[in-house]
Amino acid sequence: MAIRLITDSASDITEETRRRLGIRVLPLSVTFGSETFMSGVNLTPDDFYNKLIESDSLPITSQVTPVQWTEAFSEIIAAGDTPLAITLSSRLSGTYQSACFAARELGGRAYVVDSMNACLGETILIEHASRLIEKGMNIDEICTELNQSKSRIRVIALLDTLEYLKKGGRISAASAAVGELLSLKPVIAVVDGEVKAIGKARGSKSGNNFLKELIRKDGGFNFDMPFSLAYSGLDMTLMNKYISDSSDIWKGHVDTLPMIHIGPTIGTHVGPGTVAVAWFSKNS
Repeated sequence: MAIRLITDSASDITEETRRRLGIRVLPLSVTFGSETFMSGVNLTPDDFYNKLIESDSLPITSQVTPVQWTEAFSEIIAAGDTPLAITLSSRLSGTYQSACFAARELGGRAYVVDSMNACLGETILIEHASRLIEKGMNIDEICTELNQSKSRIRVIALLDTLEYLKKGGRISAASAAVGELLSLKPVIAVVDGEVKAIGKARGSKSGNNFLKELIRKDGGFNFDMPFSLAYSGLDMTLMNKYISDSSDIWKGHVDTLPMIHIGPTIGTHVGPGTVAVAWFSKNS
């Protein structure tokens, strides 16, 4: 009996990682006006940002339903395996609760872990779970380790624009106008399962330095654990600049940098031009 990983599309897990780890991904729905799409099925990240840029209002994302989870869990159980779902933060979506409901309906034969994260933070917890499975740990040991280690995940991001925070009602139009005039770049983080603003920087170079300082204050990366970078929008110009400005963080530690394209769940609120990094802290 094997342990099979399942996640939701809010993880923005890459196709390469999905295939390499044998992960099943269940899509959240994304609605622009009267049109509804399934993230990662008939809506790619590029499609999403093209629609987002053209839209006057933000799209609506909807959770993975209990029915979707039940069907996926049942298929894995029928094959003689044990499903382990790692979900989007319960404080950002009802997806976790839907998965728990489905697991209860199946008599506890499926296991669910709330990542308390999204996108790249969710993905590095999935990568960690895969390594634990490869080590031969049993399902209870894996769930215990994931629930303990997820508190050490750090996710920080530098936004290129305040426009989408304004559209979402997170800041006023006046504040957004002043911020754009002063070239202020918001810095956000995932804190206790929620996305929160933690600072502002003037210009992208200052912002990149701010991210570096936050990583340094946290004690730096634990390179024995998974980590990831991520970007939003239709090109990687700002991501490439961040990589260049911050090369001393990973130089000599890794040969390649894992990269995620931020999708609808987080992209709706941060807009294009965001750069983000996720890692497991050395600190408890």
